Amino acid sequence: MDGRVALVTGGGSGMGRATVLAFARSGAHVVVADVDIEAGRGAAAEAGGCFVEADVSRPEDAERMVTTAVERFGRLDCAVNNAALTPDRAGIVDADLAEWHRLLAINLTGVLLCLKYELAQLRRQGGGGAIVNVGSVRSLRAKAGSPAYTAAKHGVLGLTRTAALEHASEGIRVNAVCPGAIDTPMAREARAARGESEAAMAARLSPLGRLGTAEEIAEANVWLCSPACELITGQAIVADGGYLAQ
Repeated sequence: MDGRVALVTGGGSGMGRATVLAFARSGAHVVVADVDIEAGRGAAAEAGGCFVEADVSRPEDAERMVTTAVERFGRLDCAVNNAALTPDRAGIVDADLAEWHRLLAINLTGVLLCLKYELAQLRRQGGGGAIVNVGSVRSLRAKAGSPAYTAAKHGVLGLTRTAALEHASEGIRVNAVCPGAIDTPMAREARAARGESEAAMAARLSPLGRLGTAEEIAEANVWLCSPACELITGQAIVADGGYLAQ
């Protein structure tokens, strides 16, 4: 990945930050996008990259992330669309419409907007490049009591496959990584809300008996953007400790 330019949304913490650092270790130049200015700047500084404050649900912010990459490093080669909100915790009958709209704005519309401007830039450069959308096991299996998150993550997989088909002839690859139970600040927040221990969560959600790490997801993200994966597009790579095999 030496000299390639990578954009990571939600790059200030969790899987996003781990992905930023993994790209940097691989030799890539990294643009970190996040709404959390302090966290985003910290990750960018550690990676030797640059930071752009961005809310992916705003078209102007999604466009600015891409233009920042081009202005700073001259081009864009790959992107990981990772920014997301935590799952909702009420069933359909009790769903809060404000929460529904907010979650879909970030977790689904945000991915669409990122793809819109990333793909346009890759096309302007003559094609080639790779994009990874971070989905979830909820992209493939529904969960009762989390309709907005499940719908959004199902949608991310649909967008991934559509984008892959639309741009395959241009040599642009689009894939999804679908994590299961990963030890991130978001997962810890969800676990705390349920009063569940890490061991109990791992036993419930991972046949391997442990939570995944942000670094493991980061390695999958970078791998899918690398030349090692030039035949892989339109795929959902599941990293869930065997959860969906049950």
